[in-house]
Amino acid sequence: MPDTTLVLGANGKTGRRVADRLEARGVPVRRGARGGTPPFDWENPATWPAAVEGMAAMYVSYFPDLAVPGAVDAVRELSTIAERAGVRRLVLLSGRGEEEAQAAEAVVTAGSIEWTVVRCAWFNQNFSEGHLFDPVFAGDVVLPAGSVAEPFIDVDDIADVAVAALTEPGHGGKLYEMTGPRLLTFADAIGEIAAATGRDITYTQTDLAGYVAAMAEHDLPADVVGLIGYLFGEVLDGRNQWVGDGVEQALGRPAKDFSEFARDNAAVWTPSPVRS
Repeated sequence: MPDTTLVLGANGKTGRRVADRLEARGVPVRRGARGGTPPFDWENPATWPAAVEGMAAMYVSYFPDLAVPGAVDAVRELSTIAERAGVRRLVLLSGRGEEEAQAAEAVVTAGSIEWTVVRCAWFNQNFSEGHLFDPVFAGDVVLPAGSVAEPFIDVDDIADVAVAALTEPGHGGKLYEMTGPRLLTFADAIGEIAAATGRDITYTQTDLAGYVAAMAEHDLPADVVGLIGYLFGEVLDGRNQWVGDGVEQALGRPAKDFSEFARDNAAVWTPSPVRS
């Protein structure tokens, strides 16, 4: 019987897909989440040893993001627990252009476990499953993002690379720069979604301070609000305005283009007709 893999963030965008793909391959999976058996809670380190015990491999995604305070220390402690438990392979989900995320990468790469880092651009699925879904669905998107372009990455590509790294040889010690195949501004991305759905979806640029204040008024957790401010205010400054080839390196095929993602998900953003 194949060894078991612990997938952290198993209810999230990447973790859910990684777990599903592993199970489809016949790999036993322990879904690491607060409601898991045993439970795993990033905010409760006492849950970590039991979740890690007996695992051969781990997929590590930190909630809400490696950029938030405390993430590096948490990854360090978890890595130590994993080494003591005999985990042999670890895949870390990381973010591009984030100093804190790269500090967490350094923790993992300095350890004794065979590692792979998937360093990712902004997710396509932030528009279909994340905090941007509601404004896109409503047809009125307001963001503090101007002319800086981003090579949005599809979460399905991230999951495919993570699963390959967890189950196949040849990915140990690799850092994959995970991006889509081209650069788009946020306005471009909204335009692609509008074209795919045939809807009139407007995009308006706003100031960062006002946007963060509006997020806080919607009762989002403080760490999430701070993360959004950091991503739009610092990371989206042009530092990531280039395309990586991590998907092709890992899988031998191109990354999914944003236009394909928009076409595939057009129904998600299309209101159901009102029945009389």
